Amino acid sequence: MAVRKSLADSSCPVARALDIVGDRWALLIVRDAFDGVRRFGQFQENLEIARNILTDRLRRLVEAGVLEVIPASDGSAYQEYILTPKGEALFPVIVTLRQWGEANLFRRGEKRSQLLDRTSGKPVPKLTLRGQGGEMLAPADTFVKKVAVRM
Repeated sequence: MAVRKSLADSSCPVARALDIVGDRWALLIVRDAFDGVRRFGQFQENLEIARNILTDRLRRLVEAGVLEVIPASDGSAYQEYILTPKGEALFPVIVTLRQWGEANLFRRGEKRSQLLDRTSGKPVPKLTLRGQGGEMLAPADTFVKKVAVRM
């Protein structure tokens, strides 16, 4: 298996983020953590993931500060994984991926899970990007300022 090239030193924030959560298992673990999954066995059962892969992804997410390991809340000898503030900051990413999937990957009327507002019980509105003045931003309304490369 080829060794993955680290993007941790990239000048691109997207590349650095993908270095941590850039594979499906990492994002699905984070998704499950938002859904209240906390124990290794629960992650494994929900994701139907091999133990070695789950162990590796949990380790990476803990090392990156996305998850934290704590003693089990029931006082047993087990440990639990909880989202750190850095991990909780991924919520809009998970919601955006969910909403993109809902809009582009399901046929009309096809059954799917739904993200609801706990207070109202209604679907969470579509996330949008807004400019400093509150106006909606489209890709054409933005640009990336590249960092100058030093030799």
